[in-house]
Amino acid sequence: MDLIKTGIGISKTIKNVSRFREILTVLSRHGFSELIVKSGLDKLIPGFVLPARVSELKNETLSNDEWWGIFGTQLRLSFEELGPSFIKVGQLLATREDILEPSMIRQLKLLQNKVKGIPFDAALKVIESNLGKSWQEVFSSIEQEPIGTASIGVVYKAELHDGQKVVVKVRRPHIAKTLLTDFEILLFIVQQIEKVSTEIKFMGMSRMISDFFKSTDNELNFLIEAQNCERLRKNLEVIDKDGFLVVPKVYREYSTQEVLVLEFLDGKPFNEFKSMAEIGPDIAEKLEKSIELFTHTLLADGFFHADLHGGNFFVLKDRRIGIIDFGLMGTLSKKNRANLIAILYAVITYNFDNLVYEFLDVAEYEAIPNHEELIRDIKDALSPYIGLSIKETNMTGLVQGLVRTLSKHQLYLPREWFIIFRALMTLDGVGKSIGLDLNIFKVLEKDIPHLVTELISKQNAQEELMWVAKDVVSSLRIIPKHIKWFLKETSQHNYSPEIRIRDFARLSRGINRSFYILGLSLMAAVFILCGSLFVLDLKVTRFADIPALTWIFWSIAAYMMGRVAMLRKF
Repeated sequence: MDLIKTGIGISKTIKNVSRFREILTVLSRHGFSELIVKSGLDKLIPGFVLPARVSELKNETLSNDEWWGIFGTQLRLSFEELGPSFIKVGQLLATREDILEPSMIRQLKLLQNKVKGIPFDAALKVIESNLGKSWQEVFSSIEQEPIGTASIGVVYKAELHDGQKVVVKVRRPHIAKTLLTDFEILLFIVQQIEKVSTEIKFMGMSRMISDFFKSTDNELNFLIEAQNCERLRKNLEVIDKDGFLVVPKVYREYSTQEVLVLEFLDGKPFNEFKSMAEIGPDIAEKLEKSIELFTHTLLADGFFHADLHGGNFFVLKDRRIGIIDFGLMGTLSKKNRANLIAILYAVITYNFDNLVYEFLDVAEYEAIPNHEELIRDIKDALSPYIGLSIKETNMTGLVQGLVRTLSKHQLYLPREWFIIFRALMTLDGVGKSIGLDLNIFKVLEKDIPHLVTELISKQNAQEELMWVAKDVVSSLRIIPKHIKWFLKETSQHNYSPEIRIRDFARLSRGINRSFYILGLSLMAAVFILCGSLFVLDLKVTRFADIPALTWIFWSIAAYMMGRVAMLRKF
């Protein structure tokens, strides 16, 4: 009877019990049986028998680095056997240098090229079902061997009937359902193991998987990737005056949620070059400029490519630089951009006090830490890196030191900030892989002062004042109503103590009018201030020198003050 209850319980939690059994079997075979037994996962499937282990997970004589290396190896082997969705998770974990141990990261990075393709016939079926016609009606040819394989999509080189070379990215059949099932099971397994293993719990893997599953929904829809590509292309066209950065054209008429058709960029990725001598000095200069432009898209636009590793950067045959793969993009709200700019400005100006205050503004914490001790620890963590070039700086060590310092004080950064750190670390990796000596702080130093000036510009100040005024007036108008509703509710239900006020309606109207007058007065003051901002930098000797917009703002303020005067009479 207990076995039946257990079976019913697990089927409610995990919809695909046979896949759950398969995953536990593979994990056990690769050395995780001890964790599975300790967490009680093996008891959830009636009749489940642990297979013979290939290797042991833990050995007390191993060093910390060796232990995490073995853990990473066993995790990698398990993920390789379990297929695309688990390889995708492994690739995600391989990007978290800010949290995970280097020896574990080295093993997980080997998963980058372990994704198998799909049968060509299956790819053609997906293409034709999405086009609603035969593939020959759109393409003159499609190469059978893929030029790229990923966990979600497989990429083929093709040619349109007009001779244009393109790439066709095809979503793996049934991958959406597979990802949902596997992530559901993996998250459940990790949550159970975290209850019995402090090492796994410290990694925060369940939180990473949950966040990753949310972002993967966007990657499954290729129309979102097409939109990302076009948006980044437009943003770069504004600042890339020389046009040396190439973002592929999207063929919207042939693209769907499962098929994406892009312009083919004919070139060689940076990770296939071994040195700067092989690339040439002209490309080195363009690459350095590219990193400046992408830093600008991060800080000014709040929309940036979050996966700029050497395989996504190309040296094209015409000596320009191409960018591909727009599934993983980062976005920052205006507030977060302002915080990031302030944080980076504090770093490049060595202002560690302001740096800590900015971190406190964006971090999650239960209790305010000892800020003086935090300032000292942040200074100790970052000071050795300030002013060093990319070649001299261990960016991974810098980020890990920063995150560990914040964790020590029980401060935790939101997920989007880790995406930013990852973007900076991958840019660092592009330079290091080819021996390009950059100084990331010098790159930031060029842009930061200009962006700080923009943040405190007249236009931004006026906009913020207008929104503040609107919120204040809205609050002032609704507060009397809430007081009235509260008192009415209190009197209706005969709550104690009972309050009776004579002429309550007249008194309520008076309070309401008072708040309304106060709101109008504040609005008038805001419009007077907004109008004054336009004449701050002008030399005014006569009325004609005052801008028309100032007169408009002042006129609105005068009207409001007139309304205030009329209301006070009655």
